[in-house]
Amino acid sequence: MLPPFIIDQIRRREEEERREEAGKQPRLDLPIPMPNLPPPAGEGAEEDADRGLVIIDLRG
Repeated sequence: MLPPFIIDQIRRREEEERREEAGKQPRLDLPIPMPNLPPPAGEGAEEDADRGLVIIDLRG
C-alpha cells in the first residue's frame, strides 16, 4: 500500500493533466440573455408595502 502523501501527489498530477487537456480544447461562448433581476430594495418598496400576510391553520 502506498503512503497517503504519494496517493495525494498522484491525484494532484492527474487533476493538473485533466485541467491542461481541458484548456487545450476549443470553447464556445454562447450569448445567454441575463434574467430579469428584481429592482434594488429602494426602488420597489412602495409595491411591497401593499403585500399582506396569509395564515393557514392546518391543525384543524
